[in-house]
Amino acid sequence: MIKIYHNPRCRKSREGLELLEKSGKEFEVVKYLEEIPTKEELRSVINCLNIKPENLVRKNEAIWKEKYRGRLLSDEDVLEAMINYPKLIERPIVVNGNRAVIGRPKEKINEVLSH
Repeated sequence: MIKIYHNPRCRKSREGLELLEKSGKEFEVVKYLEEIPTKEELRSVINCLNIKPENLVRKNEAIWKEKYRGRLLSDEDVLEAMINYPKLIERPIVVNGNRAVIGRPKEKINEVLSH
């Protein structure tokens, strides 16, 4: 099942959701600000993306700049930051099986739709 980690207030996330809707494929919407992912779920997504946890962080968010920028953080520290402040999680993320993409630009989502 395809899954999109979505923030309805984000234009890029809404564009990604629209692309999925037009694809005609079944998918699940996870409003991650309301349904905060577990650490294990975030780890799984990061593994599918094949990135370091820090690469999933929105570094321009005020909370990142205030609390974390310039600090030496372990992967665990970064995961904890995203769980404590889910607004830090980049969006949208689309997962299909063991593949995932960050949907920026939204066309990247097509890379996982055919899987």
